[in-house]
Amino acid sequence: MKRTARCHCGDLWLETDADPELVVMCHCELCQRRTGTSYNLGAWFSKQAVRISGATQQYVRTGDMQLEAVFTLCPRCGTSLYWEVPAMKPGEIAVAVGCFADPAFPPPTLSLYGKRKHCWLTMPAGITSYAGGWGSEDG
Repeated sequence: MKRTARCHCGDLWLETDADPELVVMCHCELCQRRTGTSYNLGAWFSKQAVRISGATQQYVRTGDMQLEAVFTLCPRCGTSLYWEVPAMKPGEIAVAVGCFADPAFPPPTLSLYGKRKHCWLTMPAGITSYAGGWGSEDG
C-alpha cells in the first residue's frame, strides 16, 4: 500500500510502500513542545523503504536519555516531517503520523514517557507503555 506524508505547504514529501515497523506515541515534554500538542505520534520505517523529495532543514537536539535526535523540517512551512535517532534505531526514520493525513493509519503499539501524559488522554487498548523512555525500567 502506497503511503505519502506531506508537510503543510506540500514542498517536502515522503513516500513508502512499506508498513511501519513500529508506531510510537511519546508524551515527553520535548515532543509536546515540538508538536504543539499533548504527544507525538511517529511511524518508524527503514530508510531504504522511503523516498523523500523536497528541500530540507535540520534541527538536532539531545533528549533526557542523552540520545541525539535529528529532525528534518520543511524550510518553507516549518513542518517537522521526519526524524532519526541514530544511536537508538540506526538505519531507520520516524515519520510524523499526522503528515500522512490517513485516518486508517495503524494505531500506536508503544507509548513512552507515560509519567508526562496528560491526565485526560485515553490510551489505546493493548499498547505497551513505559513511564519513562524507550526500554526504561520504570514502565
